[in-house]
Amino acid sequence: MTRHFLGDSTVLLRRSLRHIMRSPDTIITTTIMPIAFMLLFVYVFGGAIKSGSHSYVTYLLPGILLITIASGVSYTAFRLFQDMRNGIFERFQSMPIARSAVLWAHVLTSLVANLISLVVVVLVALAMGFRSGAGVLAWLAVVGILILFILPLTWIAVIPGLTAKSADGASAFSYPLILLPLISSAFVPTRTMSGPVRAFADNQPVTSIVNTVRDLLTQQPVGSDIWVALAWCVGILAAAYAFAMVTYRRKIAA
Repeated sequence: MTRHFLGDSTVLLRRSLRHIMRSPDTIITTTIMPIAFMLLFVYVFGGAIKSGSHSYVTYLLPGILLITIASGVSYTAFRLFQDMRNGIFERFQSMPIARSAVLWAHVLTSLVANLISLVVVVLVALAMGFRSGAGVLAWLAVVGILILFILPLTWIAVIPGLTAKSADGASAFSYPLILLPLISSAFVPTRTMSGPVRAFADNQPVTSIVNTVRDLLTQQPVGSDIWVALAWCVGILAAAYAFAMVTYRRKIAA
């Protein structure tokens, strides 16, 4: 059964990746807004923001990476919606394939596409002055945390992809996710915020993830934020996966 599932997922993953390769504008579109944010904040607002001893582009890059992911997962919802509308799911149901393999193919495609987008954003950040003395293990830890952030957001994207009535509705869920880093430690220290806003910023998942990635990249001691970040990512992943699978079963049974 496991071999059957893995084989089916691999075949469907190749199908989805071929669509990505045929339309690289997906990657370009995903990175335009995060790069625009980075240019705006570094070259327009950066001189007015105190970010400590590191350059401002180094300070804000972790938040920009999370915005890139939030922007990228909207395409997962859109691709799922397109498959639902075009009857691809009904066609797959008539074939002897593992049903959950269809969803996993979309999720893994999102993972690959988002990692490519993240590389593009980091390269632009390097051109803007981003530098990091972090070692291989620290970079691997950063990649691991980003993957753990991509997966729950992608499973959240699966839900509107299966249930939306329009293409715009399928991708609209990502707007709050894109804006969430703006109310966190991604762009300014939370201590500069007013009371209620600071309370929200300090206790939402993006702040702990941003702080962890920033500490790893700047070779600072990683405190309890890493455990809070992992708890948020794993908890959201478990809830989103369970809800997405229930939604999928109801959808294909309808």
